[in-house]
Amino acid sequence: MSNTLPTLEVDGLKTWFSTRHGIAKAVDGVSFTLQAGEVLGLVGESGSGKSMTGYSIVGLVDPPGEVVEGRILFQGRDLRQASAQQMRALRGNRIAMVFQDPMMTLNPVLRVDTQMIEAVRAHNDISRSAARERAREALARMGIPAPDERLEAYPHQFSGGMRQRVAIAIAVLNRPDLLIADEPTTALDVTIQAQILHEVQKLCRDAGTALIWITHDLSVVASIADQVAVMYAGRLVECGPAADVLLRPLHPYTRGLIDSLPARNERGRPLRQIDGSTPSLLALPVGCPFRNRCRTASAQCERPPAPQILQRRSVRCWAPFSAQEAA
Repeated sequence: MSNTLPTLEVDGLKTWFSTRHGIAKAVDGVSFTLQAGEVLGLVGESGSGKSMTGYSIVGLVDPPGEVVEGRILFQGRDLRQASAQQMRALRGNRIAMVFQDPMMTLNPVLRVDTQMIEAVRAHNDISRSAARERAREALARMGIPAPDERLEAYPHQFSGGMRQRVAIAIAVLNRPDLLIADEPTTALDVTIQAQILHEVQKLCRDAGTALIWITHDLSVVASIADQVAVMYAGRLVECGPAADVLLRPLHPYTRGLIDSLPARNERGRPLRQIDGSTPSLLALPVGCPFRNRCRTASAQCERPPAPQILQRRSVRCWAPFSAQEAA
């Protein structure tokens, strides 16, 4: 691994879907940089483009979707120029992804040990017994009891949360340089979630793995992320150091997400909600896509805002909050 190049540079990424009703811009000009060992929390409502950003990076966008523009540099190498064979060699080895549905990772007709051993030996010249021991250790780290017995089970013999832990274990088997985790702990109880968060943080610290953690849970992001990127309607609306974004949000949408958290409200007071709902990607409002839900929108918002650098972060808004207002 190069000590000078970032693990991942995404520059102007656009992933569009051509439909009979028009073009849905699922990812529209996303840019960020991730260094070795760094954790990026990618947050936003459902349909904002978070998962599609992850799929675009690992080259798993199916038709009619297509990455139409932008660069995806992994350790300086443009993944958009890589062949299908080169991407297969990278996926599961140097780049890994944990999917929201664990059955996207697990084969229902193969035992867990078969799948994990193949995942190790496909990229490493080691014996089957050594690969099996690595698989057993990975299951144990993810809090799976009796890992030797579980290795001999089939996916349908696991609960949904247990399957998700197996999928996470497979993703970290080869200590990847880049790990993309899409809502990986949604189905898990808080004690197991804490154990998995500890393990992925240890992986980032010890192996220098760069991590993109895609989630709705801002409390998890606050506990593990170095950077936070907030997505809305396919665009990054705010991106910067986690403490700055979460404690002093500058974009009205970021502030709305944080204000809606129960912990920020007094007992007995109703939660502050963001008015309206996420617009269809086929019928975005003219100008800023958030303006129809924004309480501070003005006539200026009828023009699309360009990203601007304020207080160590990128903000896409005509009238971002000041630090005093955010506090």
